[in-house]
Order: sequence, then structure tokens, then C-alpha cells
Amino acid sequence: MPTGFHEVRFPLRLALGTSGGPVRRTDIVSLSNGRENRNRRWRDARRHYDAGSGIKSIADLYAVLEFFEARAGQLHGFRFRDPLDFKSCPPGGTVTANDQGIGTGDGTTATFQLIKTYGDTGGASVREIAKPVAGSVAVSVDGVLAGPGDFALDVTTGRVTFTPTKIPASGAAIRAGYEFDVPVRFDTDRIDVDLTQFQAGRIPSIPLVEIMP
Repeated sequence: MPTGFHEVRFPLRLALGTSGGPVRRTDIVSLSNGRENRNRRWRDARRHYDAGSGIKSIADLYAVLEFFEARAGQLHGFRFRDPLDFKSCPPGGTVTANDQGIGTGDGTTATFQLIKTYGDTGGASVREIAKPVAGSVAVSVDGVLAGPGDFALDVTTGRVTFTPTKIPASGAAIRAGYEFDVPVRFDTDRIDVDLTQFQAGRIPSIPLVEIMP
């Protein structure tokens, strides 16, 4: 069976208590003078999560097993909502069309990739957003909100494509706001269910790892 990506989201109610976040890979060599040479092995962070949690009902336990079997374990990827980082703005904010810069017009380019920038005065990191949530994306050109007929969104890649008559002019700032999911897969081919109570139990660990869809 070929690997693939299923455009379905891990049920939100089953992700309560999720732990995890971004992981980076850095090589560090200590020098004889006490200094260090540091080399970034991965260009981008790779997020790891554990969606296992406390006591769940039998129905919820079965829902996890059903979802796991439908993905054939580690074989197929799926969408997962990071409970902390799932918007173009901070978690307590409201998404607006001016949240994130996604490009600058040149008069001919019609397609722009959704991105999210994490940064401060010391540096910045740019993350490609490949799995936006349908119906959540708003786009602006030079601060003017783009109408729903001005562009098309591919929710499987995160690419925004303007219609031929609405291609941004040269120098125009293109910004966007959105909600998004993380493309992940199960990081195990085994799910252990612990039936600790009557009509309830738990799955201590449900490891997930971010993938390139």
C-alpha cells in the first residue's frame, strides 16, 4: 500500500492534554579555547507531540483505535491541531488579514505560499504553512482586504493564487491571516489501551511527529 496523506483531523476532543512542541537538531563542537562551534542540521523545526492523556470513556478509546486503524498506523499522515500554535496570531488574538507577510507583488506572480514568521530583534524563523483551515483565511494587498472572488486557496498546500485581474502590483505588500493544522503521522505502529475503570480507560502514549505532506 503506498503512503499518503489523509485530509482529516485528529479529533479535537481526543487531543486534550497533549504535550509537545518544536524540536531542532544542532551539532555542537567544544573547542580547546572554551568556545563552541554550532551548526544547525535542520533548516526547520520538526514538531513532536504526545496526545495520550488521562481517563477517557470507552467511546473515546474506540475513536482513537478507529482513527489509528484508518491511517494504518504510521503509514498515512493526517492533520493535527497544535493546542498552543494554530493561528497566524498569538493564541489569545483574533485572526486578521494583516497578521503575516507572505510576499511582495511584482505584477506577474499570482501564487504565494502561506508562511508564519517567528521573530524578535535577535532573529527570525519562517515556517511554511501547508495545511490551512478551510474558511479561515483572509488576505490583504497593501492593507486592503481581498474579496473572496479575488483569490483561490489550496487547503492541501497552503498556496494562495490570485485571479488574473487581481494579481498584486509591483511592490504591493501581501499579507494573510488564518488558522492551520500541523501535518503529522503516528510515531508508532502500536497503541496500548489500559482499561483501568468500568466503562473507562486510558491510552498512556499517542506519539505524533510532524511530516512534510
